[in-house]
Amino acid sequence: MPSTQPIGVFDSGVGGLTVVARILEQLPREDLIYFGDTARVPYGIRSPRVIREFSREIAAWLLENQVKAIVVACNTVSAVALPELRAICPVPVVGVVEAGARQAVEATRSGEVAVIGTASTVASRAYPHEVARLDSAVRTLSRACPLFVPMVEDGIVEGPVAEAVIRHYLGDIRQSRIDTLVLGCTHYPLLQEMMHQVLGPDLTIVDAAQGTARDLARVLAERDLATPNLESGRRRYVFSDRTEAFQALARRILPGFVGDMETLDVEAPAFRQALRLLGSLPHSEPGSPA
Repeated sequence: MPSTQPIGVFDSGVGGLTVVARILEQLPREDLIYFGDTARVPYGIRSPRVIREFSREIAAWLLENQVKAIVVACNTVSAVALPELRAICPVPVVGVVEAGARQAVEATRSGEVAVIGTASTVASRAYPHEVARLDSAVRTLSRACPLFVPMVEDGIVEGPVAEAVIRHYLGDIRQSRIDTLVLGCTHYPLLQEMMHQVLGPDLTIVDAAQGTARDLARVLAERDLATPNLESGRRRYVFSDRTEAFQALARRILPGFVGDMETLDVEAPAFRQALRLLGSLPHSEPGSPA
């Protein structure tokens, strides 16, 4: 596989650009294709079957666009569908859960951490399982915060509404021994400043984006897939729905975002037919790591 091929990144919406920002910092010479499924956001309220179906479709489309690796910049997909994606994709697949859990274990001093995410992410128990695998002594509280994603997608990341919702979900953390909070959704970093205001500056807030970018860099180096390009890479941003609100949020998440957003209809036959590729490609062993 040519190392000059792009990296594919996908998320349920615009929030995955928080991961893209860290990737561009660490791997500025790599070409990158980002797909945000803004027409079907949020994923967190959907069943595991539907999440896996959407994930297969997007992965197939990225493979059709000749990506050399896929970054699942969506905690819900990483929690629910990552083993299946790794089994059916012939390229390395990097998720965000491993990075987030590892950062939490390294950061906690009290041995008690909280993980917040969508209902599907929390129901999967992917984070507690990964934290326990890394350090069985660390206790994990998981909590679903279903209003956070639509709030961020609507640009409500500060002010009295955002503060009230954060207090509703997380206010009791201040009275606990929890000293580390894992943002188990790529939309949540947009609320990080308000969380610190509500919960206090001493709480360590973990954003898995940085660790995910490091994991990607490691995988590319190990597989001899790092680009030989000497100039900055090319970026392509594709969304299943495009609105002024999405564009404004993209610019807020990713400073310097050009705003040249392509739109791709996920209901179109041209998108769905990419799934046929997966049946003819060599697969890795089920559940094999990136």
